[in-house]
Amino acid sequence: MSNEEKVLVNVTPSETRVAWVENGVLQEVWIERANKRGLVGNIYMGKVERVLPGMQAAFVNIGLERAAFLHLSDICPKVIAGVEDECEDIQRLLRPGQQVMVQVVKDPLGTKGARVTMHVTIPSRLLVFMPNEQVLGVSQKIESDEERQRLRTLAQAIPEYDAEVGGFIVRTVAEGCDLHELRADMLYLQRLWQCVAERAKSCRQPCLIYEDLPLYLRILRDLPVDEIEKIRVDSTETYQKMQKFVDQYVMGLKDKLGLYTGDRPIFDLYNIEEEVQAALQKRVNLKSGGYLIIDQTEAMTTIDVNTGGFVGHKNLEETIFRTNLEATQVIARQLRLRNLGGIIILDFIDMVEAHHKEQVLQALEKELQKDRTKTSISEISHLGLVEMTRKRTRESLEHTLCEPCAVCNGRGSTKTAETVAYEIFREITRMAKSFDADSYRVIASEPVVNYILDEESSAVAELEAFLDKNVRFQAESSYTPEQYDVVMM
Repeated sequence: MSNEEKVLVNVTPSETRVAWVENGVLQEVWIERANKRGLVGNIYMGKVERVLPGMQAAFVNIGLERAAFLHLSDICPKVIAGVEDECEDIQRLLRPGQQVMVQVVKDPLGTKGARVTMHVTIPSRLLVFMPNEQVLGVSQKIESDEERQRLRTLAQAIPEYDAEVGGFIVRTVAEGCDLHELRADMLYLQRLWQCVAERAKSCRQPCLIYEDLPLYLRILRDLPVDEIEKIRVDSTETYQKMQKFVDQYVMGLKDKLGLYTGDRPIFDLYNIEEEVQAALQKRVNLKSGGYLIIDQTEAMTTIDVNTGGFVGHKNLEETIFRTNLEATQVIARQLRLRNLGGIIILDFIDMVEAHHKEQVLQALEKELQKDRTKTSISEISHLGLVEMTRKRTRESLEHTLCEPCAVCNGRGSTKTAETVAYEIFREITRMAKSFDADSYRVIASEPVVNYILDEESSAVAELEAFLDKNVRFQAESSYTPEQYDVVMM
């Protein structure tokens, strides 16, 4: 397959994975697991079961195991016949047996049903459609007043825009978009709402009328059509669903979508499996011999640039500059591949020359322009640090695929056998002061017990003499390096 931009879709009954490949190199990966898909965003035609005046709320049957909860504040009077204004009495708005269209805003939890609203919204990549409103808003997260006004004027200039049909909010990601992109999203949402409305008219019983798109359809909706050369999916059933979606909503992808029938697994074409595994490691090697160390924490992510085995051909300053320059490309790709968000600190190797710093920063800015997720970067500090932010759009790859280590509890390191041994000695002493026992038995991991008996045998003898008690040690293979129990006999 030639060097171009492709989207590869791998589907199994329990998991869907999507890879974005540019020039044969994996750039981004999305993963969705069937057992973790929630109900938030789904739209149902429901039937009011009970109205509770004391709570100013109602329970609505939407076809699930438990009735959904609808509060007065989530009711939209505009869609209820005969009601024009806001009302503070839910009994004037709803009655048992009444059909209502609702959208899930909170998944069922424990014994509680889903929380729903009648203020329906349907998102696309650039817009959010509000069929029951007549406003045109622009995200306040777009900082520039001029850009917000430009986007508002752009949306109003779209021939198909009609406030009487429904309102729109222009999303943050629309910053910098043109009329063609905005119009394509608006037409998509209008067509989609027509389908939802038609389904609602035909419903006689509580049922689902709109489900937020699965991953393999969201990529068709959200990825830039013009940049994609090919989309290949390895499931015939999924391919047919994608084909139907393209025919109805995204005609520009019709000639780009295809079924993959090769013998090799689709993710083996560009070593995607290996790339995903590598993206879970802290160290990323550079072609020059340098490397990055990426540490993801709750507060921030740090990326440290090192020269490693790269010695260059001229002098130290030139070696550092070349390593930093190469690192900018790899950093930008790793941010996308790992889906790192929030505060990110880049620790470049210290450079002396001012023009070298400027070139590295310009190279980083250029690489980050390829990222569809909004980023913001600072100047290089005198310590060689660059502070940047990247908008959080979903869980990082590590948080999606991994969980905290049961041995180290997510610290990334474990205590040495020596450290655990001294903790055991202190615990025995502490217990001896509080309780009267004839002897003590210590159960710990094999490396810790071996260390105590080999290296600390004299310390054990001194402890026994001090306490005038016997202390015995038992190795347990199932214990983690930091786990131990002190048992009084």
